[in-house]
Amino acid sequence: MYKIVRKQELNPTVTLMEIEAPLIARKAEPGQFIIFRAKEDSERVPLTIADFDREKGTVTIIFQIVGGATMELNTLNEGDCLHDFVGPLGKASETDGLKKVAVVGGGVGCAIAFPIAKKLHNLGCEVHSIVGFRNKDLVILEDDFKAVSDKLCMMTDDGSYGTKGLVTNALEQLIQEGNAYDEVIAIGPVIMMKFVAQLTKKYNIKTIVSMNPIMIDGTGMCGGCRLTVGGETKFACVDGPDFDGHLVDFDEAMHRGTMYRDFETHAREASCNLLNKEVR
Repeated sequence: MYKIVRKQELNPTVTLMEIEAPLIARKAEPGQFIIFRAKEDSERVPLTIADFDREKGTVTIIFQIVGGATMELNTLNEGDCLHDFVGPLGKASETDGLKKVAVVGGGVGCAIAFPIAKKLHNLGCEVHSIVGFRNKDLVILEDDFKAVSDKLCMMTDDGSYGTKGLVTNALEQLIQEGNAYDEVIAIGPVIMMKFVAQLTKKYNIKTIVSMNPIMIDGTGMCGGCRLTVGGETKFACVDGPDFDGHLVDFDEAMHRGTMYRDFETHAREASCNLLNKEVR
């Protein structure tokens, strides 16, 4: 059993949990993920590791409450235990040799971008972070990014905080100002990563994206997380989740991402009904 030692609401739909998992914390690296089950009969759900503390033996996860499984997870509190917490899975993000990098995060994807920015900063890399949200109420991890970034661009779609506009607007401005990046790392909604990759291809800047499609077993056997990268089939759970953004077939990934929308809606409604009954 894996004890929740800290729970924090980052915004109305996003929650942070710090989990006691010393064996995972000992080996975890930015870019890797875990698979959890909140209870014995719960759905298996992958979440990218948001942070880890090897000395405390804890792993931090940040999740958006969007479906039945994450609603169920959010009912647990400090002192409660998760039934399963397996990892670290996937390949760690490659950071060796990078001297100047732009890290681009969108929405809850910022939780995945932060540990990469943190590691790069600790390695002495110059880090320019660009983070985007729909509005001020959804902003997360601002202070955390400030602590590990030489430059931080905060963007909101409606202009309610930071600068109004898209992350691609800020990235292109930084490039045009003469910033020569060894690499751009983009993590967030698939559509956001697609347009970041289109922009950087124009400037011939290597771009890495983190692909997190539907995962089930985390070993590549189920095929649920398959992607087309450079014309070849890849599996995000074992070949990734990081891939060359200029080679990913984003349109295929977005289409496949809609396949389970009705199922997720039904699962969310079922969980709402179950939770309401428990409250009564």
